[in-house]
Amino acid sequence: MNTNNNFSIESSNSYSRALYELSSENKCLDLIENQAVSLVKLIFESEDFNQLIKNPTIKYNDQINIINIISEKFKFDDLLKKFLNFLIFKRRLFYLKKILNDFLNICSNKRGEIQAKLTVAKELNSSEIERIKNQLNDTFGTNIKINYLYNPNLIGGLIIQVGSVMVDTSIKNKLQKIENKMVEV
Repeated sequence: MNTNNNFSIESSNSYSRALYELSSENKCLDLIENQAVSLVKLIFESEDFNQLIKNPTIKYNDQINIINIISEKFKFDDLLKKFLNFLIFKRRLFYLKKILNDFLNICSNKRGEIQAKLTVAKELNSSEIERIKNQLNDTFGTNIKINYLYNPNLIGGLIIQVGSVMVDTSIKNKLQKIENKMVEV
């Protein structure tokens, strides 16, 4: 089991780097990055698309046809379309989510960005997210890329994680601390 897990991590990293290098060489990196973001969003939003990716019993030709239809609908660049078909040919479509996320991280790292995870209890608009991003940029002295998540289970407040630094001001966390103190007494 561990060997398979290592293989999947190593192979998905290789595919991610290959997509980055191909996109860079063909001078379409920004376009492919934007389309990869759309594809990751589709993975999160569509259960049917998830089944296409994760179900090994779907025939090769059916996967190719569906990916070609999706590529046409989203107007994917030929490079991305060929890359997706190559993953199907190599029976690696199962790793698509990880490959695309690694690819997006490579793009972000090459721009010198640091990844930050922002989890909030109430939905924020783009100007509020931008204000938080600017404050983080000033604090860390570098460009921060925010992955924004809305989680009403936090009750109130927010959680920001930049690398190993985490700030948790959520009400859920405060209640947990109070509960822990009560149990200790």
